[in-house]
Amino acid sequence: MAHLQFDAAEQADLRTTAREEFPTNPALADVLESLASEGIDLDSCRDWEGRRLEVGLPERGSEHDVA
Repeated sequence: MAHLQFDAAEQADLRTTAREEFPTNPALADVLESLASEGIDLDSCRDWEGRRLEVGLPERGSEHDVA
């Protein structure tokens, strides 16, 4: 299982940004704090194409693509 963990300086930067963002964007602040404390489980990450299919968007290259 691959897991990305931030070092102490990166965690501090993420938490500082989270505090700055909290008044106007609490959802982003929550994500940044979560990243700082938990890191990222790379096995659960998905790419754009996986996300596209998950939400029911048409495949790339179809007539529905937008420039």
